[in-house]
Amino acid sequence: MTTSAPASPSGKSMILLSRLLLLPRNSDPTYSSEMAALKSDIRNISREEFDELLSLANSNHVIVRGMELFLNMMREAKDSIRAEWAETALVEERARINNAVSFLHKICKAFEEENRDVTVIKSLDHWPDLGSDLDLYSNAKSKEVIDLMKRRFNAKKSERSWGDRLARKWNFEIPGLPESVEIHVGRLGQTGEQTVIASRIAPRARQVQVNGLDFRLTSVSDRIMISTLQRMYRHFYFRLCDIVDNVTLSETIGIDFQDLRAAATSAGIWEGVATYLVIVSDYVKQYRGTGIELPQFVLDAARFGGDQVFYRKEFIRVPIMPQSAKLYGSQLAGLLKKREVQNGARLSLLPWLATAALVGQKITGSDKGIW
Repeated sequence: MTTSAPASPSGKSMILLSRLLLLPRNSDPTYSSEMAALKSDIRNISREEFDELLSLANSNHVIVRGMELFLNMMREAKDSIRAEWAETALVEERARINNAVSFLHKICKAFEEENRDVTVIKSLDHWPDLGSDLDLYSNAKSKEVIDLMKRRFNAKKSERSWGDRLARKWNFEIPGLPESVEIHVGRLGQTGEQTVIASRIAPRARQVQVNGLDFRLTSVSDRIMISTLQRMYRHFYFRLCDIVDNVTLSETIGIDFQDLRAAATSAGIWEGVATYLVIVSDYVKQYRGTGIELPQFVLDAARFGGDQVFYRKEFIRVPIMPQSAKLYGSQLAGLLKKREVQNGARLSLLPWLATAALVGQKITGSDKGIW
């Protein structure tokens, strides 16, 4: 793994948002000077620049965390105008989140009442922020899930893409809920190749209270693996929430790296998980001076680090060739080595699916129906 310093994102708003969310700890010697410099920069922000910052915070799922810090700084500076901008944004976002979380709890409760297994994945990882849709995992049969959603919530199934069918997931639209509800059934991964992780979701789930409501969430290790599958094996970009979520996770709950290595190795994605964590740590180090404390065996397993990522179109991008392609090859080889032929066959379709999506995007301007 390379140890050179990670490159800073080039976007002015991205840098400002990263500085805001990754301030040094209070005990850090650089805290006071960085806080003073940040306050000064924010005091000079125009309305147009604020709107750009807010849009970036929205696409990176950090509106609440970002705007709370922004608001507190402007209140301390007695800047009522910019404080009002942030306060308005917070009121609107919290109203959206409260409505979505209320629906999410009702959905989970309905599964529980009908003795159907369900666990919240991804959606509540960003708390107090929330993503743009609601994600759940269930071991129930597909027909049971569809019937429950239609009967209990008058939900309408969204049209499924090729990728959705392979991954065995359904999206539902519910009256009164702007967010889509995505339910993964029996499988995880872009092509549904991950049955190992999926089989352990329910037994390892933990009970957590969010907004005064009880939810079953993934274990810490499973949460990191699912995020890795999404970032390193599917989308090839990080949102700022991924960085902030994992910093908070390591500083509050803590990460059992031994358990994580064992689980990720079993699933064939340990190198991807290690790389994911090193990228997060390197990015944090860029703004705090120190990153997440990672064991040597994590550093040794990582294929590359934060020096390889770059900022483009609102996100922190991960290079596909050759870095991510090698991770994909390693995962495929691991599945075949364990004689998981069906799962390996599913995963082998990923390059063709990605190519079809790219061609569709170029011809029609959309990859709808494919990816």
